[in-house]
Amino acid sequence: MGRGKIAIRRIDNSTNRQVTFSKRRSGLLKKAKELSILCDAEVGVVIFSSTDKLYEFSNTSMKSVIDRYQKARDGDNQLITSPDKEVKFWQKEAAILRQQLLALQENHGQLMGKELYGLSAEDLQNLENQLEISLQGVRMKKDQILTDEIQQLHTKGNLLHQENIELYKKVNLIRQENMGMNKKVYGRDAIVGNRNTLIPYELSIMDDPRVPVHLQLCLPEQQSVKVPETGPGDICIGGIQLH
Repeated sequence: MGRGKIAIRRIDNSTNRQVTFSKRRSGLLKKAKELSILCDAEVGVVIFSSTDKLYEFSNTSMKSVIDRYQKARDGDNQLITSPDKEVKFWQKEAAILRQQLLALQENHGQLMGKELYGLSAEDLQNLENQLEISLQGVRMKKDQILTDEIQQLHTKGNLLHQENIELYKKVNLIRQENMGMNKKVYGRDAIVGNRNTLIPYELSIMDDPRVPVHLQLCLPEQQSVKVPETGPGDICIGGIQLH
């Protein structure tokens, strides 16, 4: 079973990052040594770790490599001493940039599934692996964004639930105060006997605090008392006329 592909991005875990740095640093220095031996090239590699620790390799000496590099850079700068040489230099730079642009456009087309002619099975497999790594990174980023949004919605839902409970407690307290005031005004027996008729303002609430609370004001029913007419010699007791 082959090794799994990893996304080429910064490793968040410090331990894994240090292990990967150590392995890849050794591999890079090994490849530099092989290049110098196989191709008879003068090679110098300088590496600084995240902790500012220095690692270097040179098949001759690092000082000679740096001096040679500085002379080469100075030589390139000396080429720009006359207008003709300056024009040739920038024409050369433009040609290099044009080649790099064409290579990038070709690579972009291959990633989009175009311009695949001339590619071998190995090249297509490498292209597929590159697309899988990119797709894995996109999916990880999408999952992270969705997870953060879900967490925010959960937090907002909990806050709304707590506010709903507090409102329910306040409404329940108002109802109890209203009932106490009605007992003082109408009396205990009247409220117990006919609560819907004698309570002037009734608060209708739900028992479940998670359900939205609806408040409704009900006006008392008007009761009219008809006084019976009495004639001479009639007696009226409790609304009943006796002849």
